Amino acid sequence: MTLLVPARPAVAPPAARPRRRRTRQWAGALYAAPTAFMVGLFFLVPLGLVAWMSLHHWPLLGVPELNAPENYAGLADDELLGTAVWFTLKYTVIVTILLFALSFGLALLVQHPGRGIGLLRTAYFIPAGVGFASASLLFLGLLSDEIGPVNRILESLGLLHGYVSWTSGSPGSALGSAVGLVLWRFAGFNMLILLTGLQAIPVEVYEAARLDGATRWQLFRRITVPLMRPTIALVLTMMVTGSLLAFDQFWILTRGGPDNSTTSLVMLIYRKAFIELDLGSAAAVSVLLLAGLVVVNVVQLAVLRRRG
Repeated sequence: MTLLVPARPAVAPPAARPRRRRTRQWAGALYAAPTAFMVGLFFLVPLGLVAWMSLHHWPLLGVPELNAPENYAGLADDELLGTAVWFTLKYTVIVTILLFALSFGLALLVQHPGRGIGLLRTAYFIPAGVGFASASLLFLGLLSDEIGPVNRILESLGLLHGYVSWTSGSPGSALGSAVGLVLWRFAGFNMLILLTGLQAIPVEVYEAARLDGATRWQLFRRITVPLMRPTIALVLTMMVTGSLLAFDQFWILTRGGPDNSTTSLVMLIYRKAFIELDLGSAAAVSVLLLAGLVVVNVVQLAVLRRRG
């Protein structure tokens, strides 16, 4: 009788292991090189240029001159900058709270499969397929006091007497029209992300908690929210960043009015660069906005990802 002994796999000599490790490292670097090149070309280089521009008097047409730190010092006397900062922060808080509550509510509503749930998910997500500029123009037409149907419908229902200028009549109505646009456009998109996080929670965890007598509120508070923390962190980061960088809805709907009451920081940057033709001051505001975004996102992620 012959015993067949399985052959052992060949083991590389110790001297060859560092060589293989270096080969793998170079292969990984080559795979990452195209992405690193694109990031450097379209992110790091423009970022460095903006920082350099912020230290110069840089007219749109003309020769730049070094004037550091005049661009930053001059921002302290800019009243419109203070108005834009306050409005952007207020808008960010309002939109983040309302959009997150609406998106999470929709995700919980369509979480479990059933008759018509697929149709509801599709209907909620459809606005996300509309370009933001196109959606802003759509709302501008709907809310127009001349051709828009909203005023006529509300007047026929007895809820409105006379025409109301929703986008420029008052600061409150202008802000409300922009918030309504954002909720309609982005609620379905964020719902889909939150729904993915909800469906990743094992069903067995809920079943075990129900056997222990947990109520629906306890299930939500003790299981759903803690296990959804990474997804919530992602969604809130996108909401806060998008709100701080708001431009399209205000430029198209309100033009920053009435009386600059809806002028966001990005609108201010646009005005300084392409209306006042002062790229240096616009770059200085951009650098400060970027620094604020980094601080806000770092603090937000640290708080949301902290384990109890």
